[in-house]
Amino acid sequence: QVQLVESGGGLVQAGGSLRLSCVASGRTFSSYAMGWFRQAPGKEREFVTAISGSGGQIYYRDSVKDRFTISRDNAKNTMYLQMNSLKPEDTAVYYCAAGRVPYISSLHETDFGSWGQGTQVTVSS
Repeated sequence: QVQLVESGGGLVQAGGSLRLSCVASGRTFSSYAMGWFRQAPGKEREFVTAISGSGGQIYYRDSVKDRFTISRDNAKNTMYLQMNSLKPEDTAVYYCAAGRVPYISSLHETDFGSWGQGTQVTVSS
């Protein structure tokens, strides 16, 4: 089992930036893909972005492409999400998640077995 702890959320004005971090423990960090999901009030949790264990495979949802950047530092057991040009519609609780294999097998949350507690991101207009 993998334990995940997110940090870096907060309140920012539209057009601003935030950087989320997710520290993992419990398994060799490079042995599993990682992802970010988000859940806005009254909506279902949705995929945001994912990165393979080596960092060589990355996917983004269309609405965050060219604004968000996912990365990982396997030496520090940490994944990051750099969010630029934030919009009010990005407001949500952001969750990091650990996959079960080194590659991205799917973008569905059921393929991610461990989850962090979530961090709130609020973008004001």
